[in-house]
Amino acid sequence: MATGDLPARRTERRRAARFAFRAELDIEWGSAVLPGRTRDLSASGMFIEAADTLWVGAGFTARLKLDKPVQLDCFVKRVEPGRGMGVSVDLSKAESQQRYQELLAYLSTPRS
Repeated sequence: MATGDLPARRTERRRAARFAFRAELDIEWGSAVLPGRTRDLSASGMFIEAADTLWVGAGFTARLKLDKPVQLDCFVKRVEPGRGMGVSVDLSKAESQQRYQELLAYLSTPRS
C-alpha cells in the first residue's frame, strides 16, 4: 500500500496523560442539576458521559460523588452528541486543586 493510500490519522492534541476513571457526578448549571459519570481524567480535564450535554464554552460546577466529594469548575471544550462532553477543569481554587491532584496521583500510581 502506498503512503497516499493510508487512512488519515487523527492528530492527538492532548498534552496530559489520561486515566480511566469511573465516578458518578452532578453537573450543577444554574438551578439545574444533571446526572453524569466520568469516563477518564487528566491534569487538564475529563470526559463526562451524560444524556444531557451543555454547549461548547458553557461553564458549570461538577461535583464528583466520592467518599470525600470533589467540586470542580468546568468548561465544555467539545461535545459528542449522545455520548457526553470533554471539559477542561479550572484548578484555581486551592481546595479543589489539592483534591484533584491527589486523585490524579492515586490514578497514576502503578498497582501490583
